[in-house]
Amino acid sequence: MSVDVLVRGGTVVDSAWQGPADLWIRDGVVQALLRPGDRPDGAAAARVVDASGRLVLPGGVDPHCHVGFTSGEWTSLDDYRQCTTAAVFGGTTTIVDFAIPRPGQSPIDAAHRQRAKATEGLCDAALHACVVEWDDTTADQLRSLAADGIRTVKMFTTYRGETMADEDTILATMHALRGGDGMVVIHCESNPIVEDAQHRAQTRGGVDAGHMPDTRPELAETASVAAILAIAESQGAPVYFVHQSTPEAVELVAAARRRGLAAFTESVAHHLVLDETRYSGEEPERFVCCPPLRPAATVAALGRHLFTGEISTIGSDHCCYDLAQKRAHRHDVRQMPNGLPGVETRLPVVFSRYVVDQGLPLPRFVELTAANPARTNGLYPRKGSLMPGADADVVLWDPDARWQVTAADLHMATDYTPYEGMWLTGRPTTVLVGGRVVVDDGRLVDDRPLGRHLQAGPIDLRGLGWLGPAAPAHSDAAPAHSDTATAQPGPTPAGSGVAR
Repeated sequence: MSVDVLVRGGTVVDSAWQGPADLWIRDGVVQALLRPGDRPDGAAAARVVDASGRLVLPGGVDPHCHVGFTSGEWTSLDDYRQCTTAAVFGGTTTIVDFAIPRPGQSPIDAAHRQRAKATEGLCDAALHACVVEWDDTTADQLRSLAADGIRTVKMFTTYRGETMADEDTILATMHALRGGDGMVVIHCESNPIVEDAQHRAQTRGGVDAGHMPDTRPELAETASVAAILAIAESQGAPVYFVHQSTPEAVELVAAARRRGLAAFTESVAHHLVLDETRYSGEEPERFVCCPPLRPAATVAALGRHLFTGEISTIGSDHCCYDLAQKRAHRHDVRQMPNGLPGVETRLPVVFSRYVVDQGLPLPRFVELTAANPARTNGLYPRKGSLMPGADADVVLWDPDARWQVTAADLHMATDYTPYEGMWLTGRPTTVLVGGRVVVDDGRLVDDRPLGRHLQAGPIDLRGLGWLGPAAPAHSDAAPAHSDTATAQPGPTPAGSGVAR
């Protein structure tokens, strides 16, 4: 038997274990994961990649990317090639984008248009659909999308007149998805509270970028999360909350999960690392995102939930605006594009601040940034794993590299990063996508656009720690669930900390 690539001499880290192992790759798929020096019978490698002194991680799965996203008068600046180039340099080898309908566009048309762009990328991409308004065609569209491998549906409880869905629409969408291996993915902020806070800010201190926290208070998030959990419980439907920025919001979701609801929390890197003091600097517009950055104590309490297990995934919420777009309405955040560039920095920032600085176990890091994002999007174990049969998306990571973040050295299609000047420890050095070495020694060595649109399978709710269905409010309700098997343990037991 011949193989294409042997990754030899590193410390392999999967979501359930870590230890020295060699990775054998054939036809873009992990063929075998063996003790160092062992080989499959008769195997010979066409190429050997030396991973000595490196961690060998599954490629990151970013569950929250906006590529070429239009909101109001603004469109983010990157296309699939640019976004995925930045992604692979940051150790991410799968992105999940959003097909958000423009006015007059149907959910299915938006999804078909966006997924066609995936072939422009350097790595694979999946897609969330989006529902803004319910009509008599929506249920059929959702069934068609699910059959086509698009099973997650994004909804917003804010942005009135643009992407906001009312509670009737949210309930109808959850009802349609339950029992069909689909899931609502939801941005939760109470729009009445947000609009009232914006009005109060305007009359008191202003709605400029420096007052961003005043315009979208923490209460708006927790109030909306509580309301959406009630709707999900009434339908026995699974639900995934994006970019939760407060520990209270996370704890509401965790409590619902303990009651039996399939409910999950995503946090994003900037909410886990940056705090609201950034709005007091000279250029607060660099940090305008939604929800806004929170107080330092809130950030610390949120980060502790990475250790408790109550945060399921870490995304980037990547929105690639530049400073000119940010500055155009710096005195009115209601008109400014919300969002930060982050697809390239997600893994290094979280690794440095939580694995290196706070001792987050390496398998948990992989679980949060690769395995669980794959599970919540119906991509596991094909993605987010290094078990045999998985796609050979592999990251060689130098855990000791000390480097300073500067926009000029990154690859995102913007002129700034919210982490400018920050010193980090740990970064990817070599990245394989489907068994191809794409980045090596920090250089792009294969720029072929071979990305694929991925069709999602059933969502692995039990792999995410969900233990059973909620009791439905009416007898015919049944939540979606999957009996998809999780990966089996590898050749060595799990460990924690940074392998040196």
